[in-house]
Amino acid sequence: MGPIEAALSTGYRAELHERLGSTNDEAMRRAREGDPGRLWIIARQQEQGRGRHGRNWVSPPGNLYASLLLVEPAPAGVAPQLGFVAGAALHRSVAGLIGPASAGLSLKWPNDLLLDGAKCAGILVEGVSWPGAGLRAVVIGMGVNLAHHPETALYPATDLAVRGFAVSVEDAAAALVRNMAAAIELWNRGAGFAAIRADWLARAGGVGGPVRVRLPGGERRGVFKGLAEDGSLLLDEGGVVAAIRAGDVFLGADGSAVGAGARSETHEGAGL
Repeated sequence: MGPIEAALSTGYRAELHERLGSTNDEAMRRAREGDPGRLWIIARQQEQGRGRHGRNWVSPPGNLYASLLLVEPAPAGVAPQLGFVAGAALHRSVAGLIGPASAGLSLKWPNDLLLDGAKCAGILVEGVSWPGAGLRAVVIGMGVNLAHHPETALYPATDLAVRGFAVSVEDAAAALVRNMAAAIELWNRGAGFAAIRADWLARAGGVGGPVRVRLPGGERRGVFKGLAEDGSLLLDEGGVVAAIRAGDVFLGADGSAVGAGARSETHEGAGL
């Protein structure tokens, strides 16, 4: 079953394109044109891919680039939780594709997926608003490094092929479509976020260990204590626990056990 069939079986729609500028941009365009949502935009190649803070990244053929358009999915205050919904679904999807090697998979706050400490997938959540009407739609973009990864990146990166897994775009997209539908149903417009939060934490890396958070005003170091009820990172700075809503996170004593190369966005950001 391919992604289009998988989407239809879960009450969604899907389009598979050979090439697009950006799957997120295309989904946002559809939202502004009045698309009812529950639509997957999937591409084999992107020409204008972007990540958090407008960072560019290479989007060659062979990787998965997918964006889900949801129209009025929840009140604006809880819409950022969709990053964690997507993270849990992304972990389940890749774990199902690589089997026993999934023991090396972990989620990095707020929404990167690591394989043995290097990034193999990530998420970019963006909102579409109308003047005077507030949040109208949310676009959840996900990229999975199936066959390629950047050699030069902000953090170490990897892909599934270099680890010995031959995964097609179609199979990866179908798995993501199915798992995302289940996670959105569990989330239930925010009513089920406690269950999503617990699921995310069970798959997270670095909990209880040292972490460095890069913020606009400098860096903060401490111990990653988990997630607050709203999804903020809890940072224990010598007995004082702070809730961090946005930042670049570096796990480990040297702050290097993280990855990049797909998509990434902060919890508070995402244009919501």
